[in-house]
Order: sequence, then structure tokens, then C-alpha cells
Amino acid sequence: MTRLLYFIIVVSFLDTFIQLPIITPYALDLGASHLLTGAIVAVYSLSNMVGNIVGGHWIDRFGRKRMLLIGMVTVAIVLLFYPYAQSGGQLFVIRMFHGLFGGFLIPAAFAYVGDRSKTGSRGKTMALTGGAIGIAAIVGPALGGAMAANAKTEYVFYLVAILFALCSVLIIKFVEESFYTTEKGKFSFTDFLPLLKHPLIIQASLAAFALMISNGTLAFALPLKVAGMGMSSATTGILLSTYGIMALIIFLTPINRIYDKFSPIWLVIIGISFIGSVHILLNFINVYWMIIVLMFIYGIGFALIFPSMNRIVAEASTMVDRGKAYGIFYAFFSLGAVVGSFVSGATSDAFGLPFLSSATMMSIVCIVLIVMAKKKA
Repeated sequence: MTRLLYFIIVVSFLDTFIQLPIITPYALDLGASHLLTGAIVAVYSLSNMVGNIVGGHWIDRFGRKRMLLIGMVTVAIVLLFYPYAQSGGQLFVIRMFHGLFGGFLIPAAFAYVGDRSKTGSRGKTMALTGGAIGIAAIVGPALGGAMAANAKTEYVFYLVAILFALCSVLIIKFVEESFYTTEKGKFSFTDFLPLLKHPLIIQASLAAFALMISNGTLAFALPLKVAGMGMSSATTGILLSTYGIMALIIFLTPINRIYDKFSPIWLVIIGISFIGSVHILLNFINVYWMIIVLMFIYGIGFALIFPSMNRIVAEASTMVDRGKAYGIFYAFFSLGAVVGSFVSGATSDAFGLPFLSSATMMSIVCIVLIVMAKKKA
């Protein structure tokens, strides 16, 4: 069942990565302005944040399997509406529901992984989940970009819908529940307060926020930069896949021993520093091979951050509250994507430097994490 969970994680993140090189040009083709396009990219993550919080509570109350299945089925249905969007406004609404129902998926999957991992090897386990995400990061953008370049953008949505339907069947037949409670309390934000005050949850959530600021900015700004260099969306897909390849090498080779050997918070801090530097340079570099090098550096930063922050959440929670813990964590994940894509869109219109705002915000988060880590020490 563990291998099946990794496959489900691949498909869940493929849903996000395959749309990175296509959603901005798709919105512009429908007549959306740059500001509305930024909002279209951002609304997915904004509604995803709501789904993370509400879904986190339901994951602990109704069980991991039920919420994972509900997320898979509803997202598969929503994906079928994308090809029928006739305006930027309609695409905005579709993205909103897509993000809302998709918010159930990742917290449920990672609560499963957290339930089944052991403390001594949790870092390596989270690295393998990172490997699953790395596969999605490699295949998704390249596939989405190639399909869009061949004027088959609508096929992207049909393909992912079919994969989600397949996963739904596999969940029903093969996934066993890892935890459920007889607790029948209603949803209340007060249930989240102890976790929101937990220093480790705060650190992991800030890391997720910073990481997704960078990802949200890439989703909006990189396709525009590539187009400005006279290249197609297929090139965007290749660039986005490059960082996934680098991350995958770290996740799936003996290098992954670093996750259990070193402090996760310091791995996170180093990773954020790498990615922040990449964003600064992307504002000014317009040479293709140099951007490829920057994407490799981005991949190293991503690889240092992702398993480390997931390990922090798993170790700071128990089976009783792990769904809520990952709900909070991935809500910050979604919030970062909202801030990244929206602010980069506004900065692009105002100053023509969409990556500058993300680099600034990541630097601030990095400083806060350093202060928190030193205070804890």
C-alpha cells in the first residue's frame, strides 16, 4: 500500500505541475488581463488553503481514506470543465473549485505517510515522498508544455481527470484506513490553536509559505519571461522540469541520508537561501543556458526544503491531530502560492521585475527562521 500512496502523491502533484506552463497563456488566450491572469493563478491556491484547513479537520474525524477519495473524485469532475471556459471570469471560477476540492488530497496523503513512518527513518521516508513529487515536477511541466505547444491544451485536463479517476478506483480497492476516531465534534477553529502555537509547526509552515511564494512566482512569471525571449511554452516546461530532475537525484540517491543526519530546520534555511538567490538573478538573466543552471540550483534548494519541513510536521504531531497539522501546513503552502503569483503579477505591471518581490519575501522568511532556530537552540 505504501507504493500506492507514492503513486497517488505523484498524480496529486502532477495535477499542479502539468498546469504550470499552460495556465498563464491559457488565461491570456481567453482575454484575461495580466492582473486577472495573476488572480486566476492565485485563486487555486487561495481556495486550496480553505480546503486544507477544513479537510484537515475532516481527515482526523472521518479518516484518511474517505477524504482522499472525496478529493480525487471531485477534482476529476472539476477538471472536465476547463476546456469549456469561454472567458477569464469562467476560468477563475473553475480554478476556485479545483483548488477547494484539491485541498483535501495532500493533507490526507501525507497524514497517511506520517502514520506509517518511523521516527528514526522519517527523514528518508519524506525524501521518498519528495521523490514522488520530483517525478511529477519532471513529467508534468514537460508534458503540459509539449501538449500546449501542439495546440492540445484541453487534452491536459482530460488526461489528469482520467488519472484521478484511476486513483479513485485504486483507493477504493487497495488503500486501508490508517486512523479514524469516534470523536464526533463539529468543526471548530479552536481545535487548531494548540498546533498554531507549536514552534515546530510555525517553522514548517513558514518554510512552506516561502517555498510556494517561489513556486507561485514561477507559475506566473516564468512563462512570460520565456515568451519574452521568443521561445514557446515547451521551453517553459523544460525549464520547470530541470529543477525536478535535480531534486529527484537528491531524493532517491544515498544523498537522502542528509535528512536524518542533519537538523531539518537548517536544511530548510539553506534551501530557502538558494531559491531566493535564484529569484534575484532571474530578474536580470536572459540567457537560456544560464537559466537552466539557475533551475538546477532551484532544484537543490527545493530538495533541501521539502522533505525537511514535512519531517518537522510529522514529528510535531500525533495520529490524533496529524490531519489538522498537515491541514495547517499545506494551508501555508497554498497561501505562499497566492502571495507569490498575485504579488509577482502586480510587480510585473508596476516595475517589470516579477521575481524581485518573491526574492524579498523569501529573504524575510529566511531571517525569521534563523532567529527562531537560534532561539530554540
